[in-house]
Amino acid sequence: MTSPSIPSRGRPARLDRAKTVETALELLDEVGLEALTMRRLAERLGVRAGALYRHFTTKQDLLTAMAERMLGDVQASPEAADWAGRLRALARALRRALLAHRDGARVFGGTHSVGPHTLAFAESVVGVLREAGFGDEDAGRTLMTLVNFTLGHTLEEQAAAAPHEDGAPDDPGRLRSAVQAGPYPHLAATVPVLTSADFDAHFEFALDLQVEGLRRLRSGAEWVLPCVDRGAEKRKAGP
Repeated sequence: MTSPSIPSRGRPARLDRAKTVETALELLDEVGLEALTMRRLAERLGVRAGALYRHFTTKQDLLTAMAERMLGDVQASPEAADWAGRLRALARALRRALLAHRDGARVFGGTHSVGPHTLAFAESVVGVLREAGFGDEDAGRTLMTLVNFTLGHTLEEQAAAAPHEDGAPDDPGRLRSAVQAGPYPHLAATVPVLTSADFDAHFEFALDLQVEGLRRLRSGAEWVLPCVDRGAEKRKAGP
């Protein structure tokens, strides 16, 4: 983090990168991702748009910095006694961090930050798994699965709450009507769940599936993911 500089007489204050990112997140909460432009951010900061490009070459660079800052708010409870509890806590903390900002999941998606907050979160997840006895390959794939699941879930959660062009949020009645009007008896039986806005329950159910799958993977060789040819992975790695 850089410290604010004192402007010389007759010159505008130099932009502070950390303050710029914080202001961008504030503006995101006000106007959403679509309306967040470099020009609009520059106006909020009281500088010309060109001044932003000293810190951020493109808007994508800015979004990556915003994603990195969001993960600075990830705080997982250290009270869980076992690896499964700690893993659940980390997934929930990531979801909370993304939900804390309007369009937070859309900002985070595809940024691939390598900043300290992002790497610290990844280190925590992989550390929990390796310390529990999972191999490096399984720990790495689990990290990707956990992040991708949480991101995808939160994208859908925030999209469902976002107003459409008519100003109203998504109407679950459209799905209900479409299913009931067609030959979809199995879907019709599950419509109450499919149209439920209880995203906490949806998230916890999927998280439990992942954790229980990991328990079985950890328990022994009788349960092996059919999509993974571990021999091929070893051959690829070489001696």
